[in-house]
Amino acid sequence: MSTDDRWKQRLSWLFPQTPAPAARRVVRSPALGPCAPAPLQASRRGVLRGMLAGTAVTVSLPWLELFAGRTARAESTYPLRFGTWMWGNGVRPEQWRPVGEGSGAAWSLSEELAPLAAVKAKLAVISGMAVKVPNYIPHWSGAGGLLTGLDAVGDDEDWTVAAPTIDQVVAAEIGGSTIFRSIEAGIDSNEIFSFTGPNARNPGETDPFTLYERIFGATFREPGAGGLVDPRLGFRRSALDFVMDDVRALQTQLGPTDRQRLEAHLEGVRTLEQRLARLQEDPPDLESCERPDEPAVEYPDVEGRLQITERAEAMHDVLAMALACDQTRVFAFQLSRPVANLMFPGAEDGHHNLTHDEPTPQPGVHNITVQIMRELAYFLEKLDSIPEGEGTLLDHCAILAASEHGEARTHAITDMPVVIAGGANGRLATDLHYRSYTEENVGKAVLSLLRATGVLATSWGDGDTYTADGLAALEV
Repeated sequence: MSTDDRWKQRLSWLFPQTPAPAARRVVRSPALGPCAPAPLQASRRGVLRGMLAGTAVTVSLPWLELFAGRTARAESTYPLRFGTWMWGNGVRPEQWRPVGEGSGAAWSLSEELAPLAAVKAKLAVISGMAVKVPNYIPHWSGAGGLLTGLDAVGDDEDWTVAAPTIDQVVAAEIGGSTIFRSIEAGIDSNEIFSFTGPNARNPGETDPFTLYERIFGATFREPGAGGLVDPRLGFRRSALDFVMDDVRALQTQLGPTDRQRLEAHLEGVRTLEQRLARLQEDPPDLESCERPDEPAVEYPDVEGRLQITERAEAMHDVLAMALACDQTRVFAFQLSRPVANLMFPGAEDGHHNLTHDEPTPQPGVHNITVQIMRELAYFLEKLDSIPEGEGTLLDHCAILAASEHGEARTHAITDMPVVIAGGANGRLATDLHYRSYTEENVGKAVLSLLRATGVLATSWGDGDTYTADGLAALEV
């Protein structure tokens, strides 16, 4: 047995099927030059290089130095939360886009967006913008371009992203302060649009009860309950630190591929250590935090159809309180997977089939889109019902809701349907409909959203998707 094999056997628990680390994103910055690593990768490399007595060095100092002289914003006393809320198979743009443009009374919701009426004042709806990647992989090119700023890689049968999705870019910056760095959830499939890098998809939890147990099970402590004092946690943390000494010795003997693989996994080990440490801390004293009602153990199909509304509402109840209790500050939720023929209530065929086969004006597709917006409305209204200071939880959120297509029948990635919900602690404009008539790069809106979360990004995308400018109408 080789030296490498003996080390792997000794530390086998460190070597699950771990994807290769993410490729470095390239950004353009006057300070860094044309090929400087972006904030996400700089943070990642800082953690890997900055172990001191078992503690990861913080990643904020390099960016404070890089952006010295910028005026700091006044911060809310409540943490900012970020999430993506995706649905599959696009829309009929002419039926989906709002009426009128501008802010306030200058615009109104379309019939398909009407379910969002109760939270209109806290939305920014964007239409007419395009994903500027080659549309080579139906259903996946648009998603990859929107959420990573880069082309998807592969083909329709086997594809991946070229860089982390925006939820993971944000999680790398703000996800380290909570027990869960990010939470991923879906309804009809665990294959959701959340990646830490190429071939590194974050599987979504599709069972509401399992998600509830994971977040609000035995280890959850309500405010005022005191920390979780368990000697076994201290032992596990000590054991991890001991193994880390062995890992450092192992790194000197591994080949480049194994060393790269090990370094990628060390982040997960350190995250586990940090989570164990937080379980021993006092829970945050958040006024609206409480253990939510326990979901049903099962949601069996009814007449062969998934209980979409029941499952989605249960998921949203759990997710909303996870944010309110500061168990996580980042999430990725997916109501429906592209291509899959999810049977919505009242539909005569699966969603994907209808988008291609139903004659114009596609009333079945229209009804499904209305139902999708109802599910989004339920979640946003839930967030808006949770008070935080003088505002609500929704006021302290920045949520990107979108699909991977504009016009579904043609797989178009122009006129993309985008809803941005929440004011991001006052950093984003709301009660707004912005329409582009020149198929502007949707990356502008994504960059503004990213910056609103506190990520000091100088640009988004590369090549045709590249932009160093945000969407001015969206920024406060």
